[in-house]
Amino acid sequence: MRSLERHRDVGAYALGVLDEAEAFRFEDHLMECPQCAAQVTEFGPTARQMMLYRRATPRTVHPFAGPGPQLLDRLLAEVAARHRAVRRRVLYAVAASVVIALTAPVLAMAAGGAGGGESAVRVAATDEKSGVWAQVTTENETWGSHVELQVKDGAGPRSCRLIAIGADGSEQTVTSWNVPRHDARPNTVQGSAAWHPEEIVAYELRTATGEHLVTLKSD
Repeated sequence: MRSLERHRDVGAYALGVLDEAEAFRFEDHLMECPQCAAQVTEFGPTARQMMLYRRATPRTVHPFAGPGPQLLDRLLAEVAARHRAVRRRVLYAVAASVVIALTAPVLAMAAGGAGGGESAVRVAATDEKSGVWAQVTTENETWGSHVELQVKDGAGPRSCRLIAIGADGSEQTVTSWNVPRHDARPNTVQGSAAWHPEEIVAYELRTATGEHLVTLKSD
């Protein structure tokens, strides 16, 4: 009978509710009973969960207190509120990323336009003799000047050059192009000069043979 009682004590021992003397006697039995040893091992996860519950339960709460009738409703409401908060954060993040994606190119274009406008020097002129109209836009760079030329010349076909003239009278070829036959539509070409804009006093358009077409003087 005593041996059967020892078998029944396996659950109480695993949960740690035996007093010290009973626990000592059960351990003596455990050394000779593989069945109880296996059951104590099986009780391990349950014992750990009970221990965690005991540690998390305030001392003022009865260990067998049952949940109130409104507990499930409160838990469901809290879970739903958290889900709504998460969805709002996700939507806000998506909306913010869309706004940034849409406005970033606009801001970049505005910044680029503002910078170019402040540093650009633009001059235009028409020569009465040749009938050639030209506009030169010069932007300052660390290495010199970036030059954009727009020209209307209906006397082609011919090869032309844009010449930058310095304060000391020296010259640099900025760019060259070919004028189509009898085409007076605006033609845009790009070029560069080693001088900075303030070092250039004028531009001249000439044919490849040296014929003068138009002069553009810098302010």
